[in-house]
Amino acid sequence: MKKENYIGVGVALGAGIGSAIGVAIDNIAMGIGIGIAIGISIGAGLSSAKKDDAENQ
Repeated sequence: MKKENYIGVGVALGAGIGSAIGVAIDNIAMGIGIGIAIGISIGAGLSSAKKDDAENQ
């Protein structure tokens, strides 16, 4: 079975979304930081959910 980790995907997507947020609030560094934090939390949640699903089958 392939082990899937969504944290890396979350970081990449978060950085992209954070760039847009940073441009909107005129502080790109803060926007990227916020985006990465959001991406890590979403990625960790998805990884945990997939792990739980795999254990229950």
